[in-house]
Amino acid sequence: MVQERDLDRRPDPDALLALAGKETRGRLWVFLGAAPGVGKTYAMLARARALKRDGVDVVVGLVETHGRAETAALIEGLEVLPRRAIEYRGQTIEEFDIDAALARRPKLIIVDELAHTNAPDSRHPKRWQDVEELLDAHIDVWTALNIQHIESLADVVSRITGVAVRETVPDTVLRDAADIVLVDITSDELIQRLKEGKVYLPETARLAQQNFFTIGNLTALRELALRRTAARVDDQMVDYLRQHAIEGPWETSERLLVCVGPDALSEAVVRTASRLATGLNASWVAVTVQQPGREETDPAKAKRVEDALRLAERLGGETERLVGQDLPAEVLQFAQRENITQIVIGRSRASLWAKLMGRSLSSAIVRRSKNIGVHVVIGGSDRDEPAARQWRWLRLSGLPVGALAAVASVAVAVGLGYGLDVWLHLPNLSMIFLTAVLFCAVQFGLRSAVVAAVLSFFAYDFFFIDPRYEFTIQEPQEFFALLIFLVVAVFTGLLAGRARDQAQNVRDNARTTQSIYELSRKLSGAAALDDILLAATIYMHRTLGARCIVMMLPEDGELNLSVAWPPIDELDPGETSAARWAFDKGEPAGWRTGTLPNVRFQFRPLVTTRGVGGVCGIEPADPNATISPERERALNLILEQTAIAIDRSLLVKDSVKTAALEENEKLRTTLLSSLSHDLRTPLASITGAVTTLRQFGETMAPAQRADLLASIEEEAARLMRFVANLLDMSRIEAGALKPKRDYVDVAEVARAAVERARKVFPGQPVTTSLARDLPLIRGDANLLEQVLFNLLDNAQKYGGGAGVVVHARRLGVDVQISVTDEGEGVKPTDLERIFEKFYQGGRSDGRKAGTGLGLSIARGLIEAMGGTIHAESPAARRRGTRIVIQLPGAAAPAAAQENA
Repeated sequence: MVQERDLDRRPDPDALLALAGKETRGRLWVFLGAAPGVGKTYAMLARARALKRDGVDVVVGLVETHGRAETAALIEGLEVLPRRAIEYRGQTIEEFDIDAALARRPKLIIVDELAHTNAPDSRHPKRWQDVEELLDAHIDVWTALNIQHIESLADVVSRITGVAVRETVPDTVLRDAADIVLVDITSDELIQRLKEGKVYLPETARLAQQNFFTIGNLTALRELALRRTAARVDDQMVDYLRQHAIEGPWETSERLLVCVGPDALSEAVVRTASRLATGLNASWVAVTVQQPGREETDPAKAKRVEDALRLAERLGGETERLVGQDLPAEVLQFAQRENITQIVIGRSRASLWAKLMGRSLSSAIVRRSKNIGVHVVIGGSDRDEPAARQWRWLRLSGLPVGALAAVASVAVAVGLGYGLDVWLHLPNLSMIFLTAVLFCAVQFGLRSAVVAAVLSFFAYDFFFIDPRYEFTIQEPQEFFALLIFLVVAVFTGLLAGRARDQAQNVRDNARTTQSIYELSRKLSGAAALDDILLAATIYMHRTLGARCIVMMLPEDGELNLSVAWPPIDELDPGETSAARWAFDKGEPAGWRTGTLPNVRFQFRPLVTTRGVGGVCGIEPADPNATISPERERALNLILEQTAIAIDRSLLVKDSVKTAALEENEKLRTTLLSSLSHDLRTPLASITGAVTTLRQFGETMAPAQRADLLASIEEEAARLMRFVANLLDMSRIEAGALKPKRDYVDVAEVARAAVERARKVFPGQPVTTSLARDLPLIRGDANLLEQVLFNLLDNAQKYGGGAGVVVHARRLGVDVQISVTDEGEGVKPTDLERIFEKFYQGGRSDGRKAGTGLGLSIARGLIEAMGGTIHAESPAARRRGTRIVIQLPGAAAPAAAQENA
């Protein structure tokens, strides 16, 4: 039992991981106040001076004194970083210099006014993002913040004070702070400080006291500040209990879900959910549901959804995108799956018919939810929007075109009806108007079809139902038939329009899918990195309709523009900085992000298995538009496929380098082995002979001295041949070998090579068989002699001491030369390998022979003269090896013919 109890009292792993995560960055202290003037900056500087006296490295990055002498006096004695001057609209603006702070790297830096908005063209649009970068660089930061600047409380403060709050800080910044220091004074004391001019200048103070600094406003703001600080202290206590496994009355935690849609109320609903979650100390998730085949085509509505989801992330919530036909069922299924205890939803702006039938989203969720509480937020959006928005079903992008098409179609139907009525006297012409409705639905969409149905209803009544040319109906059955026609026309238009929209969505998705499929095929077949990047940018441009670039990190360490489509020459410094930020941090930067949002490109990292390998930049055709969820998914898929292809290309490149290194290592080992044998052996012989001559030369017989001198000469010649082979091989590989193009008598060269071999290898019998009708060749006689000598040298090493035959004959217009030995021969698998560098076959006595360069040099020299060389084995009587050379013959020059 003791073991089980100890096991249950283990520290919470999530709490320990969160604590470890905080240790990897700097610590943030927030001096929080209810309003300006409570003394946040004063308290912060007073503590900083105390730390400075204790020897802590404290630097003032930026402090706003607002003309307060007491605050300015506290800065004296502290190191203050210079501010960065920015020219904006003819004025010079001084901002916090984050680069200077990172270069200075103090232990603690003070950065005042956390919610401040930076000047345009700054690295980050908000100062709290500058602070985040300092924390990532392991620098502790002290900062000051008023309660009205917290994102989730901004709309509450606006309703309390009547003043719009434009500068906000995400709740996550406050949540992740190491500690919060509440700086508070009573409302009466703050108003007195305002009157004494300790907060603002006299004129500004008078206006502030009339509008913002009232007893009621300050009391409400103090309550918000106290509550938020108390919630933070409660979080710290809970974290401490979990980290130290202290038992407590742990209750089931609350979890909230907020529904986000394309209406203007979504952001207010998200803020309400954030406040509820903070009050309940609960986690929460923002969810948007998309019906398949009914993607949002209105850019404004799509932007509202994206803005609401981004707001939820800033406020500390999670986000999810769901797909389902039945929206209430999808939301409730997700809630049950994720253990949601409360749902927050805005009041649905459904039609009157939908509300009566209980088909609005909020009504359906309230009706279907069983054990889940539902909060319905009724915002002020109804007052803020024009009355025409109540009839939003009439709104459609391109409505004038659709409305004109509906009028024209009904007019054509009326004309056709008149003609058919005069010609055929048809009793019922409703099908003609129904055709007009279908035409509008198929060509112009749902709204145009509805307009056409309503116009057809009145036109059919006016022109074709008695009494004609009046909006009256005599017979009840005619009225009933007309109503049936209207219902059928509306439903037909609805179905046809929806089918058209779905077909359009299917076509768009099919194009995207086809484009991604083609890209996958291109990437799978591309091996070169440039081909991969070019294919990715082309298909991203085709899919997104945006300019795309890719920047990769070469070996010099600087991001370079690798490829762009459509082509672009270069990027400006701001875009380069955004790209570098995306590469270094592994997160998006640039257009519509939190880092350098004013640049035209949005840069996203290309994450491979090795880390971030590069960045991809996207420049939308319309800077004010947003990336739809469908294109966002397509973009992410393209980036993932590109990253995989880049990773594969880099792996192939690395494997080639590895193979080359292995080959070089093998060659180095072989060369060292050859050098150790072919240099050390003759040098040892020469050294021994010289030493003997030096010590005993005077007493030795002449025959003995001659023998030693002959040995020295032989070994020196052997060294010369070895060095010559190395030089020849290096010349061949470097392409520096340029053979002559003289007329060469092959028989004469063969005799010279044989004579040379007989002198070097006197014990090796060599037989020649040279045809009399050998044609001349164009080549280098010295090189050809070297080749034949190398072949004879090779035959002497591997021939086993038997005879060697040199044969030359005419083969058509060519000359064929062969050198045949009677050794053991070469295996069929080694007939090509013997021409490789440093390949050494075994001698008949089992020892390695030579350096393995002779035949490799022979092939290089023969090919340089335009000929071919190959080996045959067995040569004769199932033994021996024959090396065959074939060189192109040449017509004899006129002078040679005359001499003949």
